[in-house]
Order: sequence, then structure tokens, then C-alpha cells
Amino acid sequence: MLEDINIKDFILIDNVSLEFGRGFNVLTGETGAGKSILIGALTFLLGGKSSADQIRTGCKEAVVSGTVLIPAVNKAALNWLEERGVVPEENRVLLRRILKDNGRSLAWINELAVTRNELDEFTSYLFDIHGQHEHQNLLKAASHGPYLDLYCGISSKVEEFSSLYYRLSEKKKQLDELQLSEREKKEKLEYLEFAVSEIEEAKLTEGEEEILEQEESKLVNFEKLYGVLEQVNTLLGDESGIISLLKKNKNLLETAVPLDSTLESFLSRSENSFYEVQDIYEGLRQYQESLSFEPGRLEQVQERLSLIFKLKKKYAGSSDLSVKGILAFRDSALEEMKDLTMTEENRQVLQEEIRELEKSIYKLGTFLHDKREEASGPFSEAVTAIINSLGMKNAVFSVSLSSRPGTETTRTCTPTGFDSVEFLISSNEGEPSKPLSKIASGGEISRVMLAIKSVLAGKDSVDTLVFDEIDTGIGGEVALEVGSHISSLSEFKQILCITHLASIAVRADNHIRIEKKTESGNTRTSAVTLGGEERVKEIARMLSGDAYDEAALVHSREMMEKYGKGAS
Repeated sequence: MLEDINIKDFILIDNVSLEFGRGFNVLTGETGAGKSILIGALTFLLGGKSSADQIRTGCKEAVVSGTVLIPAVNKAALNWLEERGVVPEENRVLLRRILKDNGRSLAWINELAVTRNELDEFTSYLFDIHGQHEHQNLLKAASHGPYLDLYCGISSKVEEFSSLYYRLSEKKKQLDELQLSEREKKEKLEYLEFAVSEIEEAKLTEGEEEILEQEESKLVNFEKLYGVLEQVNTLLGDESGIISLLKKNKNLLETAVPLDSTLESFLSRSENSFYEVQDIYEGLRQYQESLSFEPGRLEQVQERLSLIFKLKKKYAGSSDLSVKGILAFRDSALEEMKDLTMTEENRQVLQEEIRELEKSIYKLGTFLHDKREEASGPFSEAVTAIINSLGMKNAVFSVSLSSRPGTETTRTCTPTGFDSVEFLISSNEGEPSKPLSKIASGGEISRVMLAIKSVLAGKDSVDTLVFDEIDTGIGGEVALEVGSHISSLSEFKQILCITHLASIAVRADNHIRIEKKTESGNTRTSAVTLGGEERVKEIARMLSGDAYDEAALVHSREMMEKYGKGAS
């Protein structure tokens, strides 16, 4: 759930802070006031694409932040955070994203810096945004299967199937390694044995290369280093050097202090300077005396560095071109050698494990297919009934369920089962069903999603739904139905909805008005939470275009009394 959002210098918004509650949050305002700018800022915060022209004119950067409460039941989101070491505070995290005037954006989840794609991945567990912006998951066929599985109540079984699928893939990979031809196996083993032998013979240690490079620099520049130290030590320790002068200065002040006690602090500082410089001199002198140049040692160091460079090129991965990368290759090679030298008995054990996994996968995959096939009709009918009441009178929603080829014992599959699931819709009587992505109207997409979410009700873990264009092309009884469905859905979800219709806005738990003002030649968008008489006036404005029209005010109060929540 989005608890608050803070927007600074985003398009026409200079500085807006808003709080949202559970239930139904509505955003209203005159056409062009900037309602969609606020949704755009939210989309940006959740990992949407960005460009420098989203920064308010005359500013260097735009900043959007928000507090998100993660329900305990949303295990996917909480596991995502746990895997990255992010600890929510009372199940809350702070999202923050900055857009620079060079087009670059930066993002954080609490203190963890994340990429845009990581931010988008995390927030997809928490938010669905429907309308003219990007988070239209319903247009992606890959998202349809999970919706149907939620309706069927088989999501946990699908996770179990995925686990079996990946275990089978790993076992088959191991068997493929075993089934290499004897010549291929021998050649691979010889290569791996040679590589491991070459690496172990080198006796590498992590951090060694950096130490050698430092020593090489010291040896190569020995004469210059020695000469500099000679000059420094002469400057400090010569009879007329700094130490001698500091000592004379100290002795003179020792004579002066009895004559004037205010000089005591200068004597103390002079003594400290004398002893500090003397200590520096002794340390540098000992270091200089320890210096020795061994031509043979320089050659050894350079040969060692050359060997490390050669081994890095041969064995270290491009992502870790270091001694650590070489050692990682050795460890991986040892594991692969172990796999390649498995006995025939191991091969038979693997083959038996694969057979048992295939049986389990076939049995569970068949169960999932049967459940999906059984639920597709009722799910389609339930969604169709709702979208018909939402102004899409002749539309028919359906589920396309196609299974992959197979036999009575085996079948090709993906990590989610044997089926491909896609939602289709026929918008008008007599028209063929088409994928949802072919629907042009953002309002229709929003209403289909509203219908799906209403059918799924409390089963879906996504906690916040945002509807930007849900009232496009509707009014009258249809608008009342849309408002009713949103209100019902808000018992399970947090809803953020932009609307122009009073019959929808009147049902909200939290009403926010977006305003655009021009002052001193500058245009800016602001937002205010409404209550009491101010909300009555806003509903009246939505009804008649005039917030002070008496008839509209009467109608507004009647609507709030009949449909509203917490009306004055």
C-alpha cells in the first residue's frame, strides 16, 4: 500500500506531498490540471522509463519518494527484499528516485541503490497501474496464467511444479555430461586436469597481484625513491637542518618562559614539533637503511606478474579478471572433473531420478491443466458479466488455454506447466475474439482489469491498483456500476483512481483535488485533500462545471448521502 508520496520539480509540480489511505482514493480536477502528471510521477517512482523533459523547467533534477507498506501475505515482495539484505521497518520501505538533467536516473529502496529494472521488478509485486502509463500487466500474455491460477487456487501447486521442472533440468544436464562420447570426455578431462594442474602449480593467493605490483613499482623506481629520501633526511637531520633549528628554538623558549609565563604554550608546541619531526626523521632514516635493490628480485616479481596475467587471460572470466577469478575457475573445473568421472552406477541413479521426476511432473502438470480447463469457463463468464455491467454490453471475455504436445506419459512444458494461457476479448457481437493487447481504449483495458480484480477479490497479492482512464466513454448507470465495483474492490485493495465522474468520485474514502495555477508567469500543479464542504463543492463542480451552482450543490449532497463515505 502506498502511504505517502513526495514529488519535487516533476513536470509542472514544484513541491507536492500527499498521504493515501487504505480503500478508495480518488483524484479529481479540471481537464488539464495535471492529474495524470501525478500518476506519471508515481509511475516514475515505481521504475517507469524517464527522460530529462520530465524535470520542471528551470530545475536541475526531479525527485520523487514514497513510503510503501508491504502486506505480510505478499511473500514474493518480502522475499525479494530479504535476498538483497533489505530489512523493512514495520513492513515499510522508502522508495526514492532522482532524475538528473542529463537524463540519468538514480533509485533506492531504503538505503539499497537499485537499477531501474530492479525497481520495476520489485514494485510489480505491489502495484498495478492501468491506463495510459506503462504498468499495464494485463497487456502481457505472460501475466495471464497467474491470474487464472489464482482463481483456481493452484498458485502453490504451480510453484511446486516449477521446483520439479528446474530439478529435472539440472539432472538432465548432469546426464548429458555423462553421456559425452568417450573421446570427448577424455579430451575434456585432459583439458581440465591440465588447467587445474597449471593453476595449482602457480600457488596463487588472493591479493597477491596487488602486493607484487606495489613491489615492482618500488623496485623500478628505487634510485629515485632513495634519492628523495636522502634529500629529506639531509634536510631534517643535517647540522643546520630542521631538527637542529627546532632544538635551538625549543632551548631559547625554555630560557624565555621563566621571564614570561604566557610563552608556556608556545614552548609546549615547539617541544611537540621537535619530537614529532625527530620521530619522522628516525622512521625515514630506518626505512632508507632498509632499502636494498636486488636486480634478481625485480626480475622475479615481473615474471610472477607475467604468469598471473597469462593465467587470467586463459582462465579468469571476463566479469572477474583477477586471481580470484582464476581460483573460481579451478574450483568449477574440479567439480566438473568429478561429474565427468562418475561411474556407470551413478549414471543409472541419475536416469532413475529423471524417470521419477518426469512421472511427478506429468502427474502434477495434468492436475494443473485439468484445474485450469475446469476453471476457464466460470472465470470467463464471471469476468464477462462484470464488464457487461461496466459499459461493455456486447463484450465477451474468454480464456485461451492451449496445451503443449505430448504422449500419455510425457509432455513438453515450461516452468508453469503444460499450458499457454492468454485472455481474449470480443468487443462487439459477431466479432472474433482477439488478444487484449489489440484493444485500443485504455478505459476498456482498465475496466477489464477491474472486472478481473473483482472476480479475484482477496486472492491477489498485489495490494495497490491505479486506474487512470477507467471512466473513458461511460456515464449514467454504467458509471454507477464502475463506482460500485471499485468501492467493493477497495475492501480488499488500495485503489488510486483518476476520474471526471462525480458518480465514481462520490464513493471514495479519500478525495484529492489536483489544481493548476499560474503565478508570475509560472504554471504549477498542486494537490489538496478534500473534506466536508470543500468536497461537496468539488462533486458539484464535476456535476455541472460550477462548484457554487445551487442545484448542483443539492445534487452533490444527495449523492454523498446515498453513495458517499463519511459525508458531511
